Amino acid sequence: MAESMQGLKRTHRCGELSAANVGETATIMGWVQKNRNKGGLVFVDVRDRSGIIQVVFDEGSVDAALIEKAAKLRSEYVVAVVGKVAKRSGAVNENIATGEIEIIPEELRVLSESETPPFQIEENSKTKEEVRLKYRYLDLRRPDMQRNLMMRSKVATLARQFMANEGFLEIETPVLIGSTPEGARDYLVPSRVHQGHFYALPQSPQLFKQLLMCSGYDRYFQIAKCFRDEDLRADRQPEFTQMDMELSFVDVDDVIDVNERFLAMLFKEVLGVEVPLPIPRMTWQEAMDRYGSDKPDTRFGMELVNVTDVVKDSEFVVFKGAIENGGTVRGINAKGQGGMARKKIDKLVDYAKDYGAKGLAYLCINEDGTYKSSFAKFMTEEELAALVEAMEGKPGDLLLFAADKNKVVWAVLGALRLHMAKELNLLDPNQYNFLWVTEFPLLEWSDEENRYMAMHHPFTMPMEEDWDKIDSDPGAVRAKAYDIVLNGTELGGGSVRIHQDDIQEKMFEVLGFTKERAWDQFGFLLSAFKYGVPPHAGLAYGLDRMVMHMVHADSIRDVIAFPKVKDASCLMTEAPGTVDEKQLEELGLAINLPEETTEEE
Repeated sequence: MAESMQGLKRTHRCGELSAANVGETATIMGWVQKNRNKGGLVFVDVRDRSGIIQVVFDEGSVDAALIEKAAKLRSEYVVAVVGKVAKRSGAVNENIATGEIEIIPEELRVLSESETPPFQIEENSKTKEEVRLKYRYLDLRRPDMQRNLMMRSKVATLARQFMANEGFLEIETPVLIGSTPEGARDYLVPSRVHQGHFYALPQSPQLFKQLLMCSGYDRYFQIAKCFRDEDLRADRQPEFTQMDMELSFVDVDDVIDVNERFLAMLFKEVLGVEVPLPIPRMTWQEAMDRYGSDKPDTRFGMELVNVTDVVKDSEFVVFKGAIENGGTVRGINAKGQGGMARKKIDKLVDYAKDYGAKGLAYLCINEDGTYKSSFAKFMTEEELAALVEAMEGKPGDLLLFAADKNKVVWAVLGALRLHMAKELNLLDPNQYNFLWVTEFPLLEWSDEENRYMAMHHPFTMPMEEDWDKIDSDPGAVRAKAYDIVLNGTELGGGSVRIHQDDIQEKMFEVLGFTKERAWDQFGFLLSAFKYGVPPHAGLAYGLDRMVMHMVHADSIRDVIAFPKVKDASCLMTEAPGTVDEKQLEELGLAINLPEETTEEE
C-alpha cells in the first residue's frame, strides 16, 4: 500500500551525495533499481535521474520492522529513505559515482508500488525498440536515455545563453500557418470556422523570420518545432526541433563567424571537445568531385578520382558509352583491399546498384603487381598502367569505378566510400571533423517536375557574379548558401536571403511561378518587401540531429522524448487515430477511403 510523503522533503538527489556528506542525515527519493536480501541484511539500490545510491538495512544498526519492509521492495517501487550517509562497510563500487558511500536508513516509505515492468530498466537495453517505444515512459527511466535528454536540455540552455549574449531576441513564430506546397509535404489542419480551408504546420519558420528582419528586430533566435510529412529514416522525424536564427545587415562571413564561435563554445562546454577555428570551407562542387556528397565525411580518405580523360580512348564499352553520353568515369581506391574475395566484391556491386549504378568495375592490384579485373581485357597495358597511376594504386589495393552521369556516379561512389569506411572501421566516433560547404547551385533540375527547382528555397540569394546567367544557363548560377557538416551529417544549413523585389520576382519566374501564383502564395512577404528590407541571412540547426551526434546515438529517436516510428505513428499513444463523427461534421469533413479489393481466385 502506497504511503504519503507528508512531512518529508527531499534533501539530495541520489547521485549528488558523496564522501563529503558522510555523517549527515539525507532524505532521498527515487525508484528501486535492485533489492538483494541476504537474510537479516538487505541491500537496496535507489535510482533517480542523477544516479544510484546503495541503502543498507542491517540488523545490527536498523530496526527489524524496517528490514522486513525493505525485504518486500520490488523493482520500480517508488520509495523515500531518510538516513545517515556513511562510508561503505564493504568494497568500493568504482562503477558508480556514489560507490564509496551508502545510506544507513532511519525511515523508509513506499510512495508507490509497481507491477513487474515488461523489460529491465538498464543501460544499453537489448529489448526490441518496438517494446521500448510502446512503454516509452519506462524506457525513459534508463540512465543512458536520461543522460541523452539531459544533454539535449543542456545544449538548448547553452544555445539560449549564447544567443542572448550575441544580441539575439528569442521570438516565437506561429504554428498554424498557410500552406506553401514548394518542398516537402505539409501537415494540414482543417479549420472549423473556415470550413473547406486548412492551416499547415510549419516546415520551418522561414518566412516569418524574414518578416521579423523586415520589422527591424535585427537578430532573431528560436528553438522551434517543425513538421514535414515525409518518409522517415534514422535521422528524420515527422516533427523535429530546429535551432533557428536570422540576422540583418550581414553577409556569408558574418553568419559563419557567429556560428563558428557558437559551435566552439557548445562542444567545449558539453563534450570538452576543442573545435579548431576557423572551420575549413569547401565549395559544393569540390565536395561532390572529391567525396560524391554535399555533406562529406572527411575523417578518412578514399576520395573520388576523375579518370575520364585517362580512359576516354579505351574500348571498354561501359566507360566509352558513359563518356559519349556526357557522363564521367570516377573511381575510389580502397587501400589494402586488393585481396578481397570475389563474393564480397559482388556484394559491393549489388550495393552500388541500389544507388542507381548499372554496375561497378573493379581492378585488384595483386602483391606481385599483376591485375585481377572485370575489364582489364578491354584495355591495353599502357591504359591500365595510366589508370592505376591516376588512382595512386599500389600492390594490395582495390580500385572501384563507376561510369554514368555525374549525378549517378557521385551518388554511387559517395555511398560506397562511406559503406566501406564502416566495414573497415575507419570512422573514429571521437573525432569531430566540421566543414562548411558553400556555393551550392541555386537551382537543380527536376525530371519529375520537368523544371528547375530551388535547391534550398525560393528566397536564397544568388551570387552576384553569376546572376547574368539566370536566363542563358540557370543551372550554373551559384547561391549564397552554406551548410555546416559534421562527420558526414548536415547539422544545419542557411543562406543569404533575397531582399530585392526584382531578383525575387525573377526567381519566381525561373521556378515556373506566374506572378498571380507568386502573390497568391507569398503575397504577404512580397508586400512587406515594398517597405524597406534590410540585407539579411540566417541558418538553422537540426537540434535533434546535433544531439544525436553528440551522444553517439544510432537513431534520432534516442534523443527525442516521445518519437514516432517509421510509419510516423506513436506506439505508446497509438496516434494517429480515428476521430468522432461529430468532430468531422463540425469541420465539414468526410472520410473517403479507397475500397479494399480482393483478388479473384
